[in-house]
Amino acid sequence: MTLSAKMITIDCAEPRELADWWAAALGVEVAEDFGEFVILAARPLVLGFQRVPEAKPGKNRVHIDFDSPDRRGEVDRLVTMGAKVVGEHTAPGFEWTTLQDPVGNEFCVSG
Repeated sequence: MTLSAKMITIDCAEPRELADWWAAALGVEVAEDFGEFVILAARPLVLGFQRVPEAKPGKNRVHIDFDSPDRRGEVDRLVTMGAKVVGEHTAPGFEWTTLQDPVGNEFCVSG
């Protein structure tokens, strides 16, 4: 038996609204909109946005890590779009910024 990752799904109250934000952030288009579930084909990563009735209870247990040769520039661009910086981190030979999208889902940008 073999598993292969197909999609990362983000629970949210307004799937299309959040999918549109992520589409702009990643420079991609919405691939499919089923109302309750919206899909971005941000190859090689596919993101799904699923409507759920409850609010996010706390820190994400799983988050997405992105990489950019211009980490600071990307972080500034994402903040201008509505993301919020929640932490700057450094380890030997590695730096990253933790952010939240407009509804509080955490993700990281390294570079």
